[in-house]
Amino acid sequence: MDKCIACGICAEKCPKTVPDDYNLGLSKRKAAFILYGQTVPLKYVIDPVSCIYTTKGKCRACEKFCPTGAINFDEHEKIINFNVGAVILSPGHAPFDPSGLDFYGYGKIPDVVTSLEYERMLSPGGPYHGHLEKPSDGKPPERIAWIQCVGSRNTNRSANGYCSSVCCMYAMKQALITATHIPGRGEQTIFNMDIRCHGKEFERYYDYALQNGLRFVRARPHTIEPGADGSGVMMTYTTEDGRQLKEKFDIAVLSIGMGAPPDAIELAAKTGIDLTSYSFVKTGSFNPVAASRPGIYVGGTFKAPMNIPSAVAQASAAAAEAARALIAAKGTLTRQKQYPVETDISGQSPRIGVFVCSCGINIAQVIDVADVVAYAQTLPNVVYAGNNLFSCSTDTQNQMGKIIRENNINRIVIAACSPRTHESLFQDTLKELGLNGYLVEMANIRNHNAWVHQKEPEKATAKAKDQVRMAVARVAIADALKQLEVQVVQKALVIGGGVAGMQAALGLADQGFETVLVEKSGRLGGNAWHLATTSQGEPVRPMLEDMIAQVNGHERIEALTDARIISVSGIVGSFSSEVAVGDRTISVQYGAAVLATGAKESVPTEYLYGEDLRVLTHQQLDDLMASDPAKIRSAQSAVFIQCVGSRDDQRPYCSRLCCTHSVSSAIDLKTRNPDMNVYILYRDMRTYGLNEDIYTRARNMGVIFIRYDLEHKPRVTVENGDLVVRVRDPIIDCALALETDLLVLAAAVEPNDVGDLVTLYRCAVNPDGFLNEAHPKLRPVDMAVDGLFIAGIGAYPKPIHESIAQAKAAASRAGVVLSRSVMHLDAIKSYVTENCDGCALCIDVCPYQAISLTLVTENGRQLKRIETEKALCKGCGVCEATCPKEGVLVHGFTTAQLRAQVFAALDLPN
Repeated sequence: MDKCIACGICAEKCPKTVPDDYNLGLSKRKAAFILYGQTVPLKYVIDPVSCIYTTKGKCRACEKFCPTGAINFDEHEKIINFNVGAVILSPGHAPFDPSGLDFYGYGKIPDVVTSLEYERMLSPGGPYHGHLEKPSDGKPPERIAWIQCVGSRNTNRSANGYCSSVCCMYAMKQALITATHIPGRGEQTIFNMDIRCHGKEFERYYDYALQNGLRFVRARPHTIEPGADGSGVMMTYTTEDGRQLKEKFDIAVLSIGMGAPPDAIELAAKTGIDLTSYSFVKTGSFNPVAASRPGIYVGGTFKAPMNIPSAVAQASAAAAEAARALIAAKGTLTRQKQYPVETDISGQSPRIGVFVCSCGINIAQVIDVADVVAYAQTLPNVVYAGNNLFSCSTDTQNQMGKIIRENNINRIVIAACSPRTHESLFQDTLKELGLNGYLVEMANIRNHNAWVHQKEPEKATAKAKDQVRMAVARVAIADALKQLEVQVVQKALVIGGGVAGMQAALGLADQGFETVLVEKSGRLGGNAWHLATTSQGEPVRPMLEDMIAQVNGHERIEALTDARIISVSGIVGSFSSEVAVGDRTISVQYGAAVLATGAKESVPTEYLYGEDLRVLTHQQLDDLMASDPAKIRSAQSAVFIQCVGSRDDQRPYCSRLCCTHSVSSAIDLKTRNPDMNVYILYRDMRTYGLNEDIYTRARNMGVIFIRYDLEHKPRVTVENGDLVVRVRDPIIDCALALETDLLVLAAAVEPNDVGDLVTLYRCAVNPDGFLNEAHPKLRPVDMAVDGLFIAGIGAYPKPIHESIAQAKAAASRAGVVLSRSVMHLDAIKSYVTENCDGCALCIDVCPYQAISLTLVTENGRQLKRIETEKALCKGCGVCEATCPKEGVLVHGFTTAQLRAQVFAALDLPN
């Protein structure tokens, strides 16, 4: 492995060609190969199942031609033993194999592909290099259909009764991307039973898909046949009104679901944990990442089908539980990364190295990389220019370090992707070489160029040259910068005393951190007081009372009720807040905070709510079930109406909880009184994931489900004293009048008002008022403000087990901050120059209150000057842009550097 330089000669000389597993057999690879372009480490391997030498004892061509002698046929598998205190199982899932469903023709009809195969077909790194074509004849397709729930929500041919949670969203994503590949956009059709876009802002994406012409057909096609001359497919399906139709499509995409990994049962047997009937790991709602055996935790889709944000949060939650279990050994095996002493380059002339990245084919398929490299070699102060296949790979980093040392380079330009994702990596490369990490400049020739100019390669290449020239001009006058050090206050603040807030406080306290829990109401518990059971049927009240007792009895938790935050100052690692508690005010210093601000049930404005006592909300029904069970048993009928106040103009989002809550309540009603007529009126039944079993159980118990749309919403009237709900059944195409004793409205979940906290912390909410995360997929519990984390339904509606998992994840992420005694902050900060005359214009515009006015004495005179608080400054540059005299600048973005870039862009002498 140490000798391999990823030159690819072994693959070039290998005579054996086999289907490429990474591209799901849609392309070929050699027996000597790399799995994919960004493989870490970037080393070639030999597939022993396909290799001619390992199977027949002949060949060894790769060994003969390898220039570094890296081929070793004597390597053997090794078994390594570890002693550990906790285990996290995260083996992922297995995609459903539809080859056994003969009516879809998969494996027999070339233009029937799975959604994963289609994902590779769309990818620039896939078998068709991002140019969409039909597998049958290579021609560009125009009409493409997606069939949902293949291998999900099916107990007939697949035994997978659950919903795979992600398929509706990825089908819409693929369809929208497809439209950009086809001239004139073509036609994309999604066949579905329900559209389940239950995640944060997913409903907006659905609306966007509708506005952009995606066609949604509520049907489950039952037969796919080959098209004429073996090209395309002919699809047969039955509409809701009973008509049988046939349509021709160029490609049929089977949206396959998630299954447990193939070795799940074997892994469970080895680790001694319990599985569900579907072979996912069995967990409880109140500790959703703990397996049945103590010390073993689970993350990701081994627990259940879920999307990326949920999987990332689950992983952090599992890490939190492992940290909790290992608290006695915390820090005993950690090592601090050591860097060499930084070289002072202040007296040296600029010696710039330019590294132009191909990014596989992401950049190279549009931009002439070799031409850009040759141009970079002609620029002033450039002593080296070269091309990397993947600049971010570990091996390339090592090779870059060697080049920098050999050429005595003291500044570098990386022409590659976004500095937002990769700048810190290249800064670390310089630090490992003894250079200041801020002597790097990135030219984003991927996101800002290759990806947006795919059809104009010549102009894209010229633009790339401009970008490199600008980066070279700027880095040539860059200065070495020093990071700010902050002493971390190893204490946490949690805002919100519901289940998520209490769980976050317990998670932090159990890691050894003092924690202050602030709840604005008079008691802990939040919305959980209104819940009888979880979706798995577990009683909520005993769990809630136990959690409150743990919080109140924990030696490291100070729980404050009737309390609110009235001031915030400081930054990550060192915050300070004033907290009003009753009629007194206390001061709290802390290093990180978790915002678990919660949400509430909205008040309906329709369906006679507030006018007739028989019309209830979910929470009111739960309270009635607990307080007056006899009244519930005596009812002869009940009607539930979904999406009351959700998925409309006022609240254009799905409240996520309502479908499962209504179905669970309907089961409860039928259990108490099997003769009761129970109806659920819905738009899309969103019992996602394993909750689909609850939906199936309700149907089997006789609960009647009737779909409606916004054009035919239910109407509620009182007729002769009877409460009557009128709705049209689309299956029998008939208007129904349902007399009911109880009408239950699935009222929207709306966030609590957090305007004061948003102002104090300068954090953000989305258009619906829910707290925003830093990145919806990769940082689902971090907030954009460093040191702040979110948990619970204040971020978006979610059931108890998801709120608890997110709270554990937030505690884990906050623990990363609090575990340090010193934090190093970014050096991109504002600073005052001798040109400042104290005009104070910058003070008015600074959004972070990081600038203040002070008096200084110069030559016996008192003068006004500004000073900047480095800890508060975010380096946004508003002050520099406002100052008329260059009296305040921002490190790394000085006017001299910006001027150099502008002149370079215009190709003028600076």
